[in-house]
Amino acid sequence: MTTTPAKAETKLPVLVREADRPRSQLAVFGPDKPLRLDSGVALSPFQVAYQTYGTLNPAKSNAVLICHALTGDQHVGNVHPVTGKGGWWDIMVGPGRPIDTNRYFVICSNVVGGCMGTSGPSSTNPATGEPYGLDFPVITIKDMVRAQTMLLDHLGIDMLFAVAGGSMGGMQVIEWCASYSDRVFSALPIATATRHSAQNIAFHEVGRQAVMADPEWRNGRYFVEGTSPRRGLSVARMGAHITYLSDTALHRKFGRRFQDRDNPTFSFDADFEVESYLRHQGSTFVERFDANSYLYLTRAMDYFDLAADHGGVLANAFRGTRTRFCVISFTSDWLFPTSDSRAIVHALNAGGARVSFAEIETDKGHDAFLLDEPELIGIVRGFLDSAGRARGLPT
Repeated sequence: MTTTPAKAETKLPVLVREADRPRSQLAVFGPDKPLRLDSGVALSPFQVAYQTYGTLNPAKSNAVLICHALTGDQHVGNVHPVTGKGGWWDIMVGPGRPIDTNRYFVICSNVVGGCMGTSGPSSTNPATGEPYGLDFPVITIKDMVRAQTMLLDHLGIDMLFAVAGGSMGGMQVIEWCASYSDRVFSALPIATATRHSAQNIAFHEVGRQAVMADPEWRNGRYFVEGTSPRRGLSVARMGAHITYLSDTALHRKFGRRFQDRDNPTFSFDADFEVESYLRHQGSTFVERFDANSYLYLTRAMDYFDLAADHGGVLANAFRGTRTRFCVISFTSDWLFPTSDSRAIVHALNAGGARVSFAEIETDKGHDAFLLDEPELIGIVRGFLDSAGRARGLPT
């Protein structure tokens, strides 16, 4: 097992100490440390790509794990090496931000099955010397969390001060608290659920079929054959992106406005502004994401069902936990509605957990957890400050 520094570092404001700058690293686990998957496969060797920010204190009591969503990655608070854009949650993570990298040691890893350095379908299969493709084993949310526990063991961190994430990241947060509650002091599951609805599974299946219907997909062997199912993945992204927004947000941003004022082309070009927006989302997405990874990660979300893992009773997953929880939802999120978050809160209450809950009023939809939402920022800051005092962290 080794740790390899990455090539490039991102320039940050001068107020950040050199020791606190973001660091890209790679943890490699050899045959002696396989990742044992729910499918029964022992994945070995495998690797985890991760970023760290800030400094781990001598007591190792200030570590915060950020879990990314479906199309996220480890670049939570630094310039992305592919897109050149800021980190996907840099509104929340950074010096002086709610998840303050001057105070906390922040870790964010690319999930197993991903495509930004952690082992996934685009990784080389040691048995063939070629990319795994569909030979990569199907993974689950629990598998993602198992890999994260191995990373923490590698870093010598026994207990997390906090684990936080939204959407698929929130599923990982919940799994952490169900399977490793003794390693989590506080938890922030945001805009998430303990299982996917039938509607969410249906949307994912449409996206997967879009990818697999692309003739360039080649049964997942496009890497070997020098092709890429760009059109299929783009359509999958377009469809999914609609679910991340609300009708109100789409209307406010685009309405029924034409690209060229009031002049339709009477064709199937992108006449409406919303059409152009979705096409742009699709075309930029394929530049940074792997089509097979999209299949694997959406499947992992579909399989997630925490109650089923605990005798059909959700409260059993949290029985006796000492973790402090702050559960957050958004009024306009129809992908993971507030009822999903309330189910989590009810189960936590039944399990005797210490939990607070906030439903934030916004018209920004599911993506609100990624956006500049002042109430969200204030709640996260307040919760972590309170948990920090209980943990004895310096202010």
